[in-house]
Amino acid sequence: MSASNSSVESFTPDVGITVTDAAIAHIRKELAKAKGMSAFRLYLQTSGCSGFMYETELVASPREDDTAFEVDDNLKVYVPHKDLPLLNGTVIDFITVGLNSMFQFRNPNVTGECGCGESFTVNEE
Repeated sequence: MSASNSSVESFTPDVGITVTDAAIAHIRKELAKAKGMSAFRLYLQTSGCSGFMYETELVASPREDDTAFEVDDNLKVYVPHKDLPLLNGTVIDFITVGLNSMFQFRNPNVTGECGCGESFTVNEE
């Protein structure tokens, strides 16, 4: 009996969050003003007519269920494990439109948005 030359390959998908230079600069500026805070947390809230809404906060440390992403020297973004499948691949940007400045989230998992732009839907598998 001869040995088989087949092999088993495992595939580990990339998991990540990308933060643009503009967003990094804004987060660093906000952290400098927020005493005791050292990182940025992105999570999802059930909201609006479509299902989910992005929420952010400055935090001192991760929660037990967070995944940490080091996006720049000494700057971490925390994402709850439960939200990671819906946020995986998201690009966080900071934009100015007219007189308003805000975070913009480019999420490849979004399949639809409500008319007011407050919430979004994804295909959950």
